[in-house]
Amino acid sequence: MADHEHRHLEGPDEEIPLITGDTPISQKSNIAGSRSRSRRLIDLHLLSFSFLLVFLAYSATQNLESSVNADGNLGSVSLGILYLSLTICSIGAPLPVRWLGPKRGILLGLSGYWLFILANLFPSWFTMIPASLYLGFTASLLWVAEGTYITSAAKSYALEIKVAEEDSIGNFNGVFWSYFASNQIIGNLLSLIILQSGKVDSSSYAESSVTTWPLLLTFLGCMLGGTIVAWFLSSQEDIAEQTKSNGSEFMFSTFSMLTEKKILLLLPLLVYSGLQQAFIWGDFTENIVTPVLGVSLIGGVMAAYGAADAGGSLLAGRLSSGLASMSNIIYFGGISQLIVLVWIFLMKSYGSIMSGYLNIFGQAIIWGFGDASFNTQISSLLGTLFPGQTEGAFAQWKIWQSAATSLIFFITSSTTLSARIVLLLFMLPISLLAFSALRFMIIRKELIQNESVTCQS
Repeated sequence: MADHEHRHLEGPDEEIPLITGDTPISQKSNIAGSRSRSRRLIDLHLLSFSFLLVFLAYSATQNLESSVNADGNLGSVSLGILYLSLTICSIGAPLPVRWLGPKRGILLGLSGYWLFILANLFPSWFTMIPASLYLGFTASLLWVAEGTYITSAAKSYALEIKVAEEDSIGNFNGVFWSYFASNQIIGNLLSLIILQSGKVDSSSYAESSVTTWPLLLTFLGCMLGGTIVAWFLSSQEDIAEQTKSNGSEFMFSTFSMLTEKKILLLLPLLVYSGLQQAFIWGDFTENIVTPVLGVSLIGGVMAAYGAADAGGSLLAGRLSSGLASMSNIIYFGGISQLIVLVWIFLMKSYGSIMSGYLNIFGQAIIWGFGDASFNTQISSLLGTLFPGQTEGAFAQWKIWQSAATSLIFFITSSTTLSARIVLLLFMLPISLLAFSALRFMIIRKELIQNESVTCQS
């Protein structure tokens, strides 16, 4: 793509944006090092910082759920219901986000995270289940609104500084996911400090109000800060006006996406992204970290995971400039997590304490790089491949991702760890093969168009 402008190729049955061009270093540096005081850049950092504050509280709490709310398997069941609710609600989420606009969708979406933390102050079936159901609904709005907001801001910024849209989308997603992954560092370090203080018995976390209340109240303070920051986002009404459409037509177009080859070939990767997140949040913390290092060190291990995820996200965003680089980053993520899955599957014993530390922290760090690769590149692909269906595309991601996450939490009590690892080992290569087929289809479409242009000239 010599002119590096955003273009589309119309095939016999669908339209596929061409994203195979690589951008010169000079243009990439315009994005990474620009001193522009663009409102879109300000919005990017405001949104990213808001999510950092909110999710440092939620993610740290989630990482502890299956380990510390283990009575009656309350933690795992709550998370399973949460992600099942998120799956169902994501089907209809694009429409209210289209009505509300991305900013108001984000603000409403944050309310469920408040309720979930409040429920953890008094964990029981009567508090956690309703909170999980409501969080599933609001989270569906939040993530569809986030994906739409980031993509819209990135495209506007690309117009301002005159670079290819895919470069700007990749860079914006890299910055956002770097902030987002950093929540694992801060939130889990807070958990580590309090749980290591010796004031709480790791087996009775949920019942020790003396120490959990200060931790959860601190988390609520972080959520207040994140919500206040989100209020200062621009509404991007100019973009919303350009995308208004009839509600029924919009919902039909969202469902009709499932007939497109692009989304069908991406589905295995969307599913795997949910499986791998459920594995690190649930199985890894409960069945690997806790037996070897103890529940008090979950925070430390997940902080290392978050640091790798944050650094990997920033680097992946800067390197993402076209289909070739996106593909390489996704393949890198797949190979990274394949190594960890085989490593855990073959590991019979972690040996000494020092060996346990090295192995588990190493696994967490490598897994974090893989998670960064998938999050940044899936976001970039959806924003680039579906320019007129942003809400629907991100809803599809959350539908399939959260369905897979919910499945893992629900089958935890009835399957072995080895069986769940085999499931991931089965899905990972399938997702990479399907993505490779999508990549081949896009390249083939581009070649056909180039041949057509050559013949006409």
